[in-house]
Amino acid sequence: MSATTGTRRAGRRPVTSRDEIEHIALELFSARGFDSTTVDDVAQAAGIGRRTFFRYYASKNDVPWGAFDEMLDRMRARFAALPPDVSVMAGIRATVLDFNDIPVEEQPWHRQRLRLILETPALQAHSALRYAEWRRVVADYAGARLGQEPTALLPRTLGHLCLGAALAAYEQWLATEDAELRDLLDEVLAALETGFAQIRVG
Repeated sequence: MSATTGTRRAGRRPVTSRDEIEHIALELFSARGFDSTTVDDVAQAAGIGRRTFFRYYASKNDVPWGAFDEMLDRMRARFAALPPDVSVMAGIRATVLDFNDIPVEEQPWHRQRLRLILETPALQAHSALRYAEWRRVVADYAGARLGQEPTALLPRTLGHLCLGAALAAYEQWLATEDAELRDLLDEVLAALETGFAQIRVG
């Protein structure tokens, strides 16, 4: 499939998986721009109907987020499986790293996803909703560990802090071709875990 034509190669089978649809959509978004690419464009390039597209995604805005709901479920399960003697921040650090464990072959696509999510104005309102869902999972864990409601100040603050740290790592990854996303995330989350006590100036 050529990202510039947006049409399916003759003889190519219609795609049937979420990953395949997302890869095609990401190529189209990169070539044409997110705003200029329609659901019909993606469906045509993938060789599927609109009904099939909407079986996977509620809207075009959901495509860059991929299987985000399933990933949040995995994140909740990872939190639930942590031993009780792990500190709150150590548990969050381990779980966020697991959440961002991207196979090597998928990382070029993940770069395209993050670039779209972070840099596309039309996605910002939708992204804010997704960020809130992610923060809530962290706050639920922190609240349970601290014996507080997830909406209390400390659990809520941990959700915001950890999301901000993750976003900073994503931005740094996009700006640095040879950086490893996991290393960047681990560095910034380790700094949060120690209260920046081990950071040396100069």
